[in-house]
Formats: sequence, C-alpha cells, structure tokens
Amino acid sequence: MNLPRRREIVGTQVSITDYAEVLDSFDAAIAGDERIFVCCAPASTLMFARRDERLQQALAAAQIVTPDGMGVVYAARLLGESIGDRVYGPDLMLAQLERAAAAGTPTFLVGGHDQAALDLLQETLIDRFPGLSIVGGVSPPHREPTPDERTATIDAINASGAQIVWVGLGSPKQELWMMDHRDALAAPVLCGVGAAFDFLIGRVEQAPRWMQSRGLEWLYRVFKEPRRLGHRYLITLPAFAAGVVSQRLRGASAE
Repeated sequence: MNLPRRREIVGTQVSITDYAEVLDSFDAAIAGDERIFVCCAPASTLMFARRDERLQQALAAAQIVTPDGMGVVYAARLLGESIGDRVYGPDLMLAQLERAAAAGTPTFLVGGHDQAALDLLQETLIDRFPGLSIVGGVSPPHREPTPDERTATIDAINASGAQIVWVGLGSPKQELWMMDHRDALAAPVLCGVGAAFDFLIGRVEQAPRWMQSRGLEWLYRVFKEPRRLGHRYLITLPAFAAGVVSQRLRGASAE
C-alpha cells in the first residue's frame, strides 16, 4: 500500500499528509488486510522521543506519524514543506468513525480513565454515529498490566473481529502499547489518539477552535492543568522551536 511521504523533524520522521490521505490509508490497510499502526505526534512527543529510546523506536516503527499539532506544521513549513494543516488525533478519530458507521467497520476502543468512562464513550459515539459498530472496549489499569491481563486484552480484541483499534492511553504509553502489541493483533489498523477519549465525553475540556488553529492549544491546557502539563509544554516547546531553527540553519548551510 502507498503511505504518506515523510521528512525528518528534530530526529523523527513525520508524515507530510492530511486527513484525507490518512483516512484513505486506513481504508487501504483494511481492504488489503495489512497491519499498520499510526501515531499522532505533537511537538512534545517529538521532543520526548529525543531522550526516550523506546518512544523513538515506536515512532520509527509506525507506518504513519501525523503532524498532530500546529507547532509541527509550522516546523515542517520552516523546513521547506508544503503542508496545509495538522492531522489532529481527536478530529481524525471523528472523521474515521463517520466512515466506519457508513461502512459497518468493526471498531474497538482501548483506554479511557476507567471502565465507566469507556462505557460512556461507547454510548456517546453510538449516539453520534448511528450504525457505528463498536465490538468491544478495554480500559487497562493505570499500573503495568500483568501478563494475564495483557493476554486477555489481546484475546478480546482478536475475538471481536475489530478492523480498527483506537488507543487512548496518552503519550508515550499508547505508542509503546501499539509497538508491543502490533504483531499479536489481527486488526489491520491501530491508531493512538491521546486525550481524545476524555475530550469526546467532556471529561477534559478542549481549547476553543480559534486557539487550536493558531497553535495555542498548549497554553489553554497548561492553564487548565498547570501541575500536570506545565513542565511538558513550558520546557519542551521552547526546546522544540530551538531544535527546528537549528535544523533549518544546518540545512541552509549545507545548500
């Protein structure tokens, strides 16, 4: 199958793509019974990967790494790429679920704060997308799962006949989960979507669209959750900007 073209941004190969191309790649994988996994990577994930070897391995192994944040889009443009918009995990999930409802694609959910939150997500999605076939869901424990729990999750997904598995475990947990489980799962597509599960049930409030479109979603989330997210964004984003500028200057000097 044809996959989106990639280019290196601060050490990670990022797909230069859009929603339509990613969704078509999902459809092609399902139609061809191929196995892919997809990471939605904002700037913070790209920076964490620079010092987390396992996360870097997961991003390198993924067939698609979408530019999940506007910071990554701006970086790609500075590095000479023509790219219109980000491919944001929550919006990608909604767009694909609309296709899945129309096509009857069996869908599985892995993640959520707890089982009650996951049950609410299933109800919310079925109400929003009539005809959507959600064939199962697992909310893993917040601790490291036991070997028996890991096997039970794999067995549940494979027995369900799911063709796409949405993974909402947060980064880097979801990227590592997909890399570690890809070979054991029969579903053609795995896709990690960060906080999408919490956003879709209203457990976590999303930034206004005007902030998202201007690359300011990080500021809104820091305001809402300063203790949990302050370090993630206030340290990593300036470092990301500096890394991109350095990469651009190195490229210019080599020309």
